Amino acid sequence: MVALPTETVYGLAVRADHPAGLERLRAIKSREPAQALTWHVGKLADLDRIGRVSPMARRLAKRYWPGPLTLVLPGVPRGLESVAQDGWIGVRLPAQQSSASWLAELPFPVVATSANRRGMPSLSDAASIAREFAGEVELVLDGGTPRLKEASLVLRLGPGHFEVLRPGLLDLNQLRSSAGLRIVFVCTGNTCRSPMAAALARHALSKRLQVPAGRLGEFGFDIRSAGVAASREAAMARHAQTVLAQVDPDLGRSAATHRARHAIPEELAEADRIYALTESHLDVLRSMLPPEIAQRRCQLLDPDGAGVPDPIGMDLDAYRDCRDHLAELIERRLDEWA
Repeated sequence: MVALPTETVYGLAVRADHPAGLERLRAIKSREPAQALTWHVGKLADLDRIGRVSPMARRLAKRYWPGPLTLVLPGVPRGLESVAQDGWIGVRLPAQQSSASWLAELPFPVVATSANRRGMPSLSDAASIAREFAGEVELVLDGGTPRLKEASLVLRLGPGHFEVLRPGLLDLNQLRSSAGLRIVFVCTGNTCRSPMAAALARHALSKRLQVPAGRLGEFGFDIRSAGVAASREAAMARHAQTVLAQVDPDLGRSAATHRARHAIPEELAEADRIYALTESHLDVLRSMLPPEIAQRRCQLLDPDGAGVPDPIGMDLDAYRDCRDHLAELIERRLDEWA
């Protein structure tokens, strides 16, 4: 057992694949045998051991790691089953350089928990830890006084969950903004293709995240649509409403309240992803936005570079075909979002 410094508090660490070490750590902390422990990693690439890690979790890790954020994610790497709980595992990349470097070089996984007795405050210096855990800890790595002196925020992120399990220094709204995406679909009049795409995207995301569409904002998602030549306040085309209602009655009810919006550069510039339905829409977007924004955020919805034909003025079958085409393209994009 080793006491190691992090930027928040000192931790008591053991090999995650060493049953006797885990037993000792749980005994010192008065923890039940089945209670989870946090896997501490030294590099972002260690996340890949979990299997599929959602883009939301990767965006958070890219933004806040190394740092005071512990992510509790679905999936358990092989060899870490004994420190996970109910198919979820907590993982953290500390910002204390010496500890992170050490963790990155070790050929085995490490778990750690705060250096304190149960119900007592965390100890903030190596000498106090050496006294308190004399005879129990083999080595204390002295990193000085932690600069933050507060435990990391613990966030459970996965299907049905965007949940703070333990508060910390980070702001929940900022975490949501970093995890999710602001997505805008753009067509011509914002009465057919782009509002159908937005509705279908919300529907697909709600299924992926296992929450009602009205809760997507809790995961940081904001899905909108606009038209480069929209007539202000125009309703969604009747056939578009009908084919959306055939997918889900809630989509039909929401479609009935849609009103067309013009593509405004200032609003588009706030989006993370801007999906054009045809090359001509993409050209207009490029002319509206600064080159650096257009280049990084604007693209065709079709990953293969094809446009989505406009069903305006056509029969119900044409709208149904357009809906199915949009749903297929959104399914192809879904793994980039959540």
